[in-house]
Amino acid sequence: MAARLKGKEYRKALEPLTRELVGMARWARATGARIVVLFEGRDTAGKGGAIRAFRDRLDPRQCRTVALSKPSEDELTQWYFQRYVPHLPSAGEIVLFDRSWYNRAGVERVMGYASEEQVVHFLKQVPVFEQLLVDDGILLFKYWLATDQERQEERLRERLEDPLKRWKLSPVDLAAREKYDAYTEAREAMLRATHTRHAPWTLVDFNDQKRGRLTLIRDLLDRLPDTHVEPPAIDFPELGREPKAESYAMLEPIAPYPLDDEPGD
Repeated sequence: MAARLKGKEYRKALEPLTRELVGMARWARATGARIVVLFEGRDTAGKGGAIRAFRDRLDPRQCRTVALSKPSEDELTQWYFQRYVPHLPSAGEIVLFDRSWYNRAGVERVMGYASEEQVVHFLKQVPVFEQLLVDDGILLFKYWLATDQERQEERLRERLEDPLKRWKLSPVDLAAREKYDAYTEAREAMLRATHTRHAPWTLVDFNDQKRGRLTLIRDLLDRLPDTHVEPPAIDFPELGREPKAESYAMLEPIAPYPLDDEPGD
């Protein structure tokens, strides 16, 4: 197994990929492409970090994240896919699902939130639902972020001990510790039923999250058509005078936050 990627190496490798992502977004806007990316995986796999790396420099009005909470009473009575359909992209948009309709095949199945009959019905409908999306022109990418149990335990303990990450540690996360094998079985059943020619799954090793993010982004960019679109020319003439300082009228600005070591320019 390769050594974990250091932060400096990661940032250096991410920079050119980020530029390509910005170019991809420009291409999507110019062509009206609709892009959907599903981020699935066990708790602590690194879905949130991967999504942040993906969309960090993109226009949030064009590239948005969908992370739905548990369904309401009304939503429980709807067709299962109904609550996801309104979040699908319009022309030129990119939608990143932080977990998706595959909740039914994973956490809902393992934790008993859905009956076995509901799960079987869902697995039959998914290929049809995704075929409709692809036939309508949506570019659909499905990623499973793979994590070993040892790494999962390490990350759960980190959440427990870090006050800034404690909010991530839910009762479902804790229960998942004892259900690693059950989640594996559920994932394998899901892959067998939903890994199709029109909407295949891609598994990415996320034991090293930094390396996993780079791998995922590179894979997605490589699977798109030529996305090169020249940025529009912008006329940016000189002001013709000295720039003015900000005016505060009668208000006095507060002092900047004190830092021991001011960073250089």
